[in-house]
Amino acid sequence: MASDLSMWLYNRCVVSLIGSVLPVRWFGPEPPPEAELTKAGEPMKIEIVAHCWQYAHMLAYQLQSVWEHTPDSVQLTYTLYYSPEDRATAALIAHYNTLKSDHLHWNWQPIEATELKRRAIGRNRSALATTANWIWFADCDLIFHRNCIASLDNTLRKRALRLAYPASECITALLPPEDAMLHVDPGVTPQPIIDPQRFSGSPIHKAKGAFQIVHGDVARQCGYCPHLGPYQRPTSHWRKTFEDTAFRKLIKDQGTPVDIVGLHRIRHQEKGRYRGGSAVARILSRVRTTIRATRGN
Repeated sequence: MASDLSMWLYNRCVVSLIGSVLPVRWFGPEPPPEAELTKAGEPMKIEIVAHCWQYAHMLAYQLQSVWEHTPDSVQLTYTLYYSPEDRATAALIAHYNTLKSDHLHWNWQPIEATELKRRAIGRNRSALATTANWIWFADCDLIFHRNCIASLDNTLRKRALRLAYPASECITALLPPEDAMLHVDPGVTPQPIIDPQRFSGSPIHKAKGAFQIVHGDVARQCGYCPHLGPYQRPTSHWRKTFEDTAFRKLIKDQGTPVDIVGLHRIRHQEKGRYRGGSAVARILSRVRTTIRATRGN
């Protein structure tokens, strides 16, 4: 808890001043002007970057959606950071690694659990190394359902944006731990098809967390908070992702909403990536449930 508090204070006291009191150039390179961004070629190259720690039951939906719904019109690289300690995730990867496609490249990235739990470390590595026209920093509980990746191609092909994000998504209600959707067996493939009737449309109001689609030129030039030391430091447990706010300040862009269809997400009360059964996990679960009930969704 003390470390989380120090990160919160760092975010409030240092990151909040970037771009206002403190120049961006003190913390990293200037992002390229939008007018100079490279246009996508044929086929458009897209990279999806996700992290998975004890979320194999959610990752199973994502991997199946990527495998089934990546169109021939794009060249997709799917990058996943994971720890071999997470055996369920490793087993799921082993299955999908046997599935080959000319337009889909699996890019598995095994790393130490202490690096995995600080998400900015993997995101920075992928940002600097990507060869894609667009790189989507996602979470492993997103489902790229029918026409999602195709609409991403159609929407961004002619756009010159530093940062885009989906204008909307389809979400479930906040599911309790016993819900059947949360109990798929990652070892059984293919996974059950999601029931669209359990999802409803929901607007996304800003680029955050899993909804940051970055132009490749910006990613390669700026990385993902590479010079903010606290965000590149390994940690013993999964940390809140304060670095996302800093990243958007460093690229001088809060994102433009774009129309992308077929993006689904299963919402759930318990977050497996946090220390299961801990007091913090229980408190966070109660807070999420209370907030959703207050908002009425």
